Amino acid sequence: MKSDERVRAAAIGLTTLLAATTAIAQPPSAERTLLVKAARVIDGRGGAPLVDGGVLIRGERIERVGPAAGMTADEVIDLGAATILPGLIDLHTHLTDEVGTNWESALLTTTPGRAAIYGAVNARTTLMAGFTTARDMGPTWPYVDIDLRYAIDKGSVPGPRLQVAGNYVSATGGAGDARQFSIYVDVPIVRNLADGVDQVRQAVRTNFKQGADFVKILATGAVMSKGIPPGAQQYSDPELAVAVEEATRWGRHAAAHAHGAEGIKAALRAGVRTIDHGSMLDEEGARLLKAKDAYFAPTLYVGHTILNDHAALNIPAHQVERERAIQGTQERAFRIALAHGLKIAFATDAGVFPHGDNAREFAVRVGLGQSPMAAIESATRVAAEAIGWADRVGTLEPGRFADLIAVAGDPLADIRELERVQFVMKGGTVYKSR
Repeated sequence: MKSDERVRAAAIGLTTLLAATTAIAQPPSAERTLLVKAARVIDGRGGAPLVDGGVLIRGERIERVGPAAGMTADEVIDLGAATILPGLIDLHTHLTDEVGTNWESALLTTTPGRAAIYGAVNARTTLMAGFTTARDMGPTWPYVDIDLRYAIDKGSVPGPRLQVAGNYVSATGGAGDARQFSIYVDVPIVRNLADGVDQVRQAVRTNFKQGADFVKILATGAVMSKGIPPGAQQYSDPELAVAVEEATRWGRHAAAHAHGAEGIKAALRAGVRTIDHGSMLDEEGARLLKAKDAYFAPTLYVGHTILNDHAALNIPAHQVERERAIQGTQERAFRIALAHGLKIAFATDAGVFPHGDNAREFAVRVGLGQSPMAAIESATRVAAEAIGWADRVGTLEPGRFADLIAVAGDPLADIRELERVQFVMKGGTVYKSR
């Protein structure tokens, strides 16, 4: 299928999906109560599941969680033998990416309009997969994620609650350098390069001015890029520090893309809130991460897709080789994080692989030794704390948004149940029920 045909197909698909969602989703009444009950309720806080539990909802908020037998409501949704959980949270997505179109190619062959269309489609797909909150880590075309967040918040497009980067901050010749073409080719609309303390400060301020929720600073090289390798620190300590300083001044947080061990430690010394990827985390880095009370947000499943599905995903050979070179380090880093009892949040890098497959990350983590309950907590309570939203999402508690999902079986017995979400509610509105 040609590129323009894919865009038309996506637009037609979006219209169809919106119509289907409208048929399911009914805005909640602030006056009426709704009880959702099931055989098990996992509240996201790490305790034992509640047997024959229920979640009592009034409007868009949770009013009570407890034994279903002790609650009455205007309406009851009985999910039978299912397990109810909080809506899942993914801290590392790229919702406006067209999967299978490499970002470097996208800059030369696509438009922000196309990114917006795919963003709407991908947002709905992500929501239907059970992810009711997500952090978008920067689009290929700057600030499209801000517009997507706006459309979701207005109710025009179904999707997760979003925190967005707007535009990432990178160094010349580093990860995400949007000018890695011929010296005679320029993409003037993409202004993500900043060198030196003053330019980094300006870039962070510009992103916040345009509506970003946090700053994404690329502390090291990347797998999905040219230039400086993933293991190398690309920003100096003062440059990293000023990014955090400005984010703090705005009351926001900083997330560091960081693969290499030294870049991880430099970002932590600067005061970032999350270390994303963290592929080469070492013992010293783990101790520093714990001392700084920061969050570790590894992305493990994506490495498998780069190596195994690169042809179908049109991933360039040089990027596959970069991933191959660090294979094994991510798993080792994850085991170090487990051993040190770090705060591990859920992240995937969805957009490199198809949106909606986010939950495949769980099985990789459990296979490396994380308990199923801890894996669930990473995508609920821990992820909510990492982005400063613990008072609204991530757990099933009174006062939180009524964001909940259900799976047919018990995810503590089979974590892959989370790949088969059958019920999705966001803010008291049912978006999926089958």
